[in-house]
Amino acid sequence: MQHHIDAAEFGPRGTAMASVVQSCVHCGLCLPACPTYQVLGEEMDSPRGRIYLMKYVLEGELPAADAQPYLDRCLGCWACVPACPSGVAYGELLTHYRAATADQRQASWLESATRRMLVETLPYPGRFRKALAAGRIGRAAQRLLPEAWRGMLDLLPDTLPPSDPLPDMFPARTRRRARVALLTGCVQSVLAPEINWATLRVLSHNGVETVVPAAQGCCGAILMHMGEHERARQLARHNMQVFPHDVDAILTNAAGCGSGMHEYELLFAGAEDQATAAAFAGRVQDVSVFLDQLGLVPPGPLPVPLRVAYHDACHLLHAQGVRDQPRRLLAAVPNVELLELNDGGLCCGSAGVYNLVQPEIARQLGDRKVARILDTGADAVVTGNIGCLTQIQMHLRRQSRELPVYHTMTLLERAYSASDD
Repeated sequence: MQHHIDAAEFGPRGTAMASVVQSCVHCGLCLPACPTYQVLGEEMDSPRGRIYLMKYVLEGELPAADAQPYLDRCLGCWACVPACPSGVAYGELLTHYRAATADQRQASWLESATRRMLVETLPYPGRFRKALAAGRIGRAAQRLLPEAWRGMLDLLPDTLPPSDPLPDMFPARTRRRARVALLTGCVQSVLAPEINWATLRVLSHNGVETVVPAAQGCCGAILMHMGEHERARQLARHNMQVFPHDVDAILTNAAGCGSGMHEYELLFAGAEDQATAAAFAGRVQDVSVFLDQLGLVPPGPLPVPLRVAYHDACHLLHAQGVRDQPRRLLAAVPNVELLELNDGGLCCGSAGVYNLVQPEIARQLGDRKVARILDTGADAVVTGNIGCLTQIQMHLRRQSRELPVYHTMTLLERAYSASDD
């Protein structure tokens, strides 16, 4: 007997999930685009297979626990979305599903402890910094830790940069062309504070005044993609209150944050402030998109020619549809030769917290990505997301290759700084 998704049982999420499930014609064209299918070769580890699983769970034909391992192995990279000829909103389905079944999760004590640790530390820079310091100390006792936690220690930087607070406002260096607000990011502000400083200086060189709300916090993207929707809403509501309205745009320089903020209407589905969340999301832009639309002030040449491999962050390319803008910015720098990986934007294995909770699959994807990068003969790598940057750096270290990895803004800032000298 064929069942149907009971939309009433899941509220606004039920209607949305039913619509997405019904739009899939099971053609299989998503399979080649799926990183986990490429690695594992299993139907249930493909978008089509996972849609079947979600359908059966939502119809009450399959316990959520039976589908959980396959859904947990999904990167949420959205690569299947542009590959789908039917326009199936797989990312929307996955986000809703993880929230709808969050209270049915089954996990070992170690998995639960790992998840809780991530939820309680990553969105809070102060806690995250302390956790990193403790983790670096813990390297000495790495053999005593559970295997799942040893991979986390491999991702830790050898040194942690000092805290470098940003000003509340950074003025335009030339005639003001625009005024924006900047989301500084939780993980990024701790691991690579230089990215935010580079962003401020590049914007300033382009006549942009930047407001940096001191009271801002995590955008909620990490928690939303882990199914922790209520906590994600709390964080999002806080930022919606503290970010100014009198700016031309709210900018992000981390693809994961930008993608998550663009999903605010989805996050607040059925809530009283859904319209407010949608309006806020509509003001969010990746910094590369904003500068490309504004018109980049030409930077000077780098002192030494540089062959650069550009890595597309999944949540920039697949989730936000941003491909050409960062490439145009980088191509505007004299002495930079842009090289393509030609791997269809295959995920590097970072994917939010994926490399922390699914380390083996993430390792295989990281090795594939680094192999592609090295095959280009590039002198450096550029990307637009802190997670990708960290993952690629770690896998280059694993192969003893000292290739610098830049954020798009840090490379642009180098070019502007060189022209000032």
